[in-house]
This record gives sequence, structure tokens and C-alpha cells, in this order.
Amino acid sequence: MADSTSPSVDYNALFRALPGSYLLLAPDGTVLDNSDQHVAVSLLPRAQAVGRNIFEAYPSAPESQRDLHASHEQVRRTLRPDTMPLLRYDLERPAELGGGTEERYWQLTHYPILNADGTLQYILQIPQDVTEAHRASQAAAQAQLALDEAQQRTQFIMESLPVLVWTNRPDGTPDYFNNRWLEFTGKTQEQMQTIDWNDITHPDDRPGLVQAWAKALAEGNPFQYEYRLLRHDGQYRWLLIRNVPRRDAAGNITMWVGAANDIHEQRQMVQELLNANEQQNTLSEQAYQLYQRAEGQRETYQNLFQQAPAIICILRGPEHRYEFVNPMYQQVFPHRQLLGLTVAEALPELVPQGIIGLLDRVYETGETFYAQELPLQLERDASQELRDSYFNFSYQQFQENGQPAGIMVFAFEVTEFVRARQALEHLRDTGPMPPLA
Repeated sequence: MADSTSPSVDYNALFRALPGSYLLLAPDGTVLDNSDQHVAVSLLPRAQAVGRNIFEAYPSAPESQRDLHASHEQVRRTLRPDTMPLLRYDLERPAELGGGTEERYWQLTHYPILNADGTLQYILQIPQDVTEAHRASQAAAQAQLALDEAQQRTQFIMESLPVLVWTNRPDGTPDYFNNRWLEFTGKTQEQMQTIDWNDITHPDDRPGLVQAWAKALAEGNPFQYEYRLLRHDGQYRWLLIRNVPRRDAAGNITMWVGAANDIHEQRQMVQELLNANEQQNTLSEQAYQLYQRAEGQRETYQNLFQQAPAIICILRGPEHRYEFVNPMYQQVFPHRQLLGLTVAEALPELVPQGIIGLLDRVYETGETFYAQELPLQLERDASQELRDSYFNFSYQQFQENGQPAGIMVFAFEVTEFVRARQALEHLRDTGPMPPLA
């Protein structure tokens, strides 16, 4: 028996003061009481809610009412708690609080309160405001979607570049080769990971290659080398390779990014010039030096796009507007603004040369266009004088969401090689030329 001197407990006041949001309902959904925190969150005075059906006191969208009704029925039928799916229920702010609507998301759980005989006496609703968590989840999903899109775009570009691209771990072991490597070697990605490079490197080039790569790894410096590699058809081909380290904010190497160009024909041409006539030694040396100088001007990879050893740009939309221009592309036109302009605006001299028509065709049909030693007349400085230039290049359409989005341009300038070959052809036709001054 209770001590008659014990103070009585005001359970109604205790319920309202509980540190949480609670709504007490009759089995038929009539609002009987709610906690002070529920009043504050719902922005509805208690006097306007108590005695009314929950759907009248707190009106919501029809689909929300259906879910609430189903949850109530589940509790009445099973006499067990029921947690609803995420519910959107916006709050109307009173005029004294500035008015307007607040978008809010809730996680609602209904608990049955039973009589001593086990029949349902009350339904206790405990709503949790999960708006911030829901928004954070949406933001994370959007960020992941953007990350996935960026990774897919990066993968597309790496696989589309007409050069051999690979990456190494910080210790120098390879972990990725693009499709150009697989086509060149005839190996699978798995085979390339474990390949013995001594088996496919020309014996005369192995010692120098191994020594130079070990030195670059030890010092953490960019690596460049020319050597012969065995192609899938059994032919050794001369490659010019570059590999540069990528560092984090603390200066630690996180990966190496490399690219290789097949320079076999250029090497053969230079060798033929050297062997043609001893009197042409100077010309041959100049031609090869011009080649090396042009290659040397291509900044080694600091990252895959900005430092790619080729002329690269991305043209956005059917008007072919420059969205990305790497340093080597900009070097062709050092005096011009390219980014943000269309090709026709930035390089008007290309319009009468048919380049815009080529771009239109690639954008509309999706057929990649390749050109070898294509002559173009370009204004290379501020002199307004057009000069002959030669390029090997490709125009390749890229898509977003299944629709054409733009064109990726990948090119090498071969002006000096064309001029050297023309000199060689002249030599063959007319005999030895005097050395260049």
C-alpha cells in the first residue's frame, strides 16, 4: 500500500515535459495530448490539436495520410509498434514567426499502449525530424553521382587518347594500361600487370631503360626515355615515353602517370637522312634536333589532362565552344584567347579552310575523323600573317546521357617532320644539298 505521506505525481505535466516529441492518440486517431517539444516542433498550439482527429489537426498530402492510416491500422491489428517509411510533412510557420512553409522530413513510429486486459488503450506517436540527415544523404548521393560522372569521363578520355597511357603505384609497379597498350602488345590487362618487360624490350635498350627508370623512382623526378618495344606482330617499334609523379599536398608521391608515343617512322626518317650522304649530316642533325625540341616542348604529365604530351582540347556543343585547352594547344596560339569562344570566333582563318564543316560532321554523325599531315594556314603570332602548319589529328565525338555533347581534339604538330621529309625528297630528286648554314 502506498505511503499516504508520499506526494502525488502529476503524470499529465510529466508527459508534457518529457525531453522528446510525443503525440498521444486514442485508438481512433483522436489527439489526446502531446509533449511540449512536439508543440514546439509542430508549430501548432496544443489547444488547436487536442480533441481533433490527427488528420484534421495536422493535415498532409493524401499519400502521407494513406501511409499514416495504414500504420495506425497495423498497430490496431497487431498490437505491435510500426515504423513508417520516410515521410515528408511540411510545416506552416505562424504569421508571428514570419509565415511561409518549411520543408521537413520525418521518421514516425507508432507504439501501442495496452490496458491491463491487453486491449488497445492509446497509440503513442514518436516523430523524429530527420530533415538534415535526409538532406545530407541527398547531397552525398549527388556528390557520388558527380564523382561517378567525373570518373567515367576520365576513363573515356584515357581510353580515347591515341597514345599509350598507363599509371604506376608510388613504388613504380604498374596498375593500369589503356586499350592502346593492349592493342599494341596483344596482351590482356591482367597479363600487362605481371609482364616481364625484359621479354618485350629490345636487348640493346634494356640496361639504359632499367637504370634511367630506377634513378627517376629514387629521386622522384619526371622520367623520359626512347627505346624499342616488341609489338604484337613481332616488330620492335621505337617509343618515346614520359612518366611523371603525382604528389599530394604534403609532397608525397601518390601515383605515376605515363604516356608513350610511337616514333618509329620519325626515327627511321632521321636515320635515312643520316645515311643518305655525309654532306647531309648537318641537315639530318637539325631535323632530329627539331623533332626532339618539338617533343621536349610537350610538358610531361603532372596530371592526365593539363600535362598530356599532345595538343588536346575539348569543344562543347554544336557550336564547338572551347571548354578545355591544354598548355600545348594554347602554345600554338600564344596571343589568342580560346576558352569560352567558339572555334569560328577564336580561329576565324579556319572557317574558309573547311574545318568547321569537319567538326559539324563529326558532331552530327559520331564518326571519328582522322587526318595525317593535314596542311593548315594559321596565324601563329600577332603579325596577322598566315603560315603553313601540318598536323596529325583526330576529332572524336563524346556523349553525355546518350546524346552528343561535344568533340575531343587530339593532335600532334608535324610541321618540322614534313619539311624534313620534303628536304629528303628534294635530296633524292636533285642530289646532295649543301649543308644548312
